[in-house]
Amino acid sequence: MRCAFIMFLCVVPTFAAEPDGVEKQLAKAKGNRAELEKALAGVPKAERAGMEFLVANMPEADLVSLKADFLIENHILAYKARKQFPWAKEVPEEIFLNNVLPYANVDEKRDPWRKDLYEKCVPLVKDSKTASDVAQTLNKELFPLLKLKYAPQRRAPNLSPLESIRQGNASCTGLSIVLSDACRAVGVPTRLVGTPNWSDKRGNHTWIEIWDKKWRFTGACEPDPAGLDRGWFVGDAAKAQKDVPEHAIYATSFKKTDTPFPLVWARDKKTVSGENVTDRYAKAEKKAAFQLSIRVVDAKGKRTSVAVSVTGPTKHEGTSKGESADLNDFLSFELKPGMEYTVKAGDATKTVTAGKAGESTVIEIISK
Repeated sequence: MRCAFIMFLCVVPTFAAEPDGVEKQLAKAKGNRAELEKALAGVPKAERAGMEFLVANMPEADLVSLKADFLIENHILAYKARKQFPWAKEVPEEIFLNNVLPYANVDEKRDPWRKDLYEKCVPLVKDSKTASDVAQTLNKELFPLLKLKYAPQRRAPNLSPLESIRQGNASCTGLSIVLSDACRAVGVPTRLVGTPNWSDKRGNHTWIEIWDKKWRFTGACEPDPAGLDRGWFVGDAAKAQKDVPEHAIYATSFKKTDTPFPLVWARDKKTVSGENVTDRYAKAEKKAAFQLSIRVVDAKGKRTSVAVSVTGPTKHEGTSKGESADLNDFLSFELKPGMEYTVKAGDATKTVTAGKAGESTVIEIISK
């Protein structure tokens, strides 16, 4: 037993950077090699594995451009949060390296966001007890504080936190980057998750997962009072197809993998690593009902939030989604197949016939 225990202590963490890997990366850095060597030398010896991990796994564009001061500041603040917060102290080393320490999520601009978000987030999470509490609190309180909201019209989908805050709105990806980095700033591990295209081919979506002894998910700027692992996209995610790349669900990884994370705004780029996590979301498809999704717009074509009722063999009520909701977030109901229903949205009425079980459709209604 004693020998087995000693052997266990000697196991090297699977995410530790191999010396050869770091050296190969330094060679690729060309004229920027001195900056990376300065970064490696500029952190405490006990924490150098973290900087080695970043250098060993960073994309080539970062190897030739990132400066030592940027990397050292990011490193110091990440380790500071790890030591400061009780939830951060419980994070396994490999999770910390891959999901707290990194300075970026995908291919967004490399801004020094960690200090600013740390200062904004600490007062918000001072009474939190767990990583899940932190994620819920930041999702609810940070976006109003930043005056940041979802909007389909934005300069780019993959904005950095500073760019999104400056613009005042962002895509689901931009909002997810902000929430991910905010959580990382206070020691909560995160990763972006998304699909290139829902199974009904109506578009892509991005959200985040946070680590609290296991991976849990939430939509950015879409807090659910009932807690994590909820969201309007759960039903869509349940229909994901693991073996169909277009309709699978992926999570990002800073550590290099053989699976690229799909960048829908730059489909030919394979610089961001990922992991196929479809099995965490996909469920056996229920085919007992027909799904009707409703989009209500005003005379100018903008989405509007009004009371909606659907009456027929069964009755359903709800409120349509306005401009602040994700473009793919619809008010949806499960109807009896083949039956006729009357949809009333504000002052508008429309008659629809439900299709076959397992099918779905989206209708648009213009309400004055």
